[in-house]
Formats: sequence, structure tokens, C-alpha cells
Amino acid sequence: MKVLLVNGSPHKEGCTNRALMEVSAMLSKNGIESEIVWIGTKTNGCVVCGGCKETHKCVFDDAANIISEKMAKCDGLIIGSPVYYSSPNGALLAILDRLFGFCPYLAHKPAAAIASARRGGTSATIDAINKYFTIRQMPVVSSTYWNMVHGSTPSDVEKDKEGLQTMRNLAQNMAWLIKCINAGKEAGIDIPTAETGERTSFIR
Repeated sequence: MKVLLVNGSPHKEGCTNRALMEVSAMLSKNGIESEIVWIGTKTNGCVVCGGCKETHKCVFDDAANIISEKMAKCDGLIIGSPVYYSSPNGALLAILDRLFGFCPYLAHKPAAAIASARRGGTSATIDAINKYFTIRQMPVVSSTYWNMVHGSTPSDVEKDKEGLQTMRNLAQNMAWLIKCINAGKEAGIDIPTAETGERTSFIR
């Protein structure tokens, strides 16, 4: 069992990464493997070219394709982002817009969003990321507070004791849900098959 952790910050070893490291350590204590993937600093937004429809890969060969390939072998997903004007990092949003359009390995895998900020905008950032999960049939994992840490540097985050506690509780809930889903599969409970085909036009 494995969870993919996505560092959506332009700073590879900044506050977002520190929060993800706390999650990773607790996942390990619960017998769940994890891997942190950094999106880097260069990416592109979706241009709706349709190139991914047949290949399930994006024509822009960056972190979106890397995350998709890794999700084929992962049981859960946690996406972390710094707060930029009460929103996720723009580069991360560009990745998510494309990833959630073509990746076939997301449905029914537990997911969670983490936000890192100096002060405010965390709740709006988490809400924005959660919307990607809920359009791809991904159960959203919660914690004992909203999934956020505060500080301008990783050493600041170390002082956010409640924030780090929230990360650990999130990791435990993620591990528990993944184990429950696996136990259900072993007991013969099948993943539901979604209806498809209906497309309502609101233009009359």
C-alpha cells in the first residue's frame, strides 16, 4: 500500500514539503509506503488540444505525466500547496487541470489537500484542490482540523505544533481508509461502476 504526496510549491524543501514529511513519517508508522513528488518550477496550462484522449498522457511532458504514471501503483493521493492570494500555486493548478483530465488511475482512491501559509487563505486553497478530487470519485480524507500549517520557513512550521499534529492525524486517517478499502476488496465488495453517457446542455 502506497500514498503519493505531491509537493506543489516552487520551493522543493520549503514549508509545504515539511508538512508532507510529517505525513510521510506517520504513514510509515502505520505500515503505508509513501513518496514525495515535486512538481518543479516549469509547467504549462491545459490548451484543450485533445492529445491525451487516446494516450492518457499529456503532450506537455512534465510532472502531470509523472504523477499519473505513479498513481497507477498508488492507493492514495495527498496534494500540498502554498497559498498564493487565497489560492493554490498557479503552477500546481496548471498541473491539476491537465492531470485530472487524462489520468485513469484516480477514481475511488482516497485523497487529501494540504495548504501552507504565512497567515491566511488556507481554507480557500484546500477547497480549490478538493474540487478536483470530488469530480473524480475520490473519497476526501479529513483530520482533526483543516489540513494546514503556518509559517514562512520550515523552522516556523516546526513551531506550529497543532499544524503538525493535524498532519499526523491526517496520515492516520488516510492509512485507516486505505486499509478499509483493501479489506473490502478482499471481502468481495466491488468498486461501483459509474453511469456514463448523459451530457445535459443548458443552452436552449
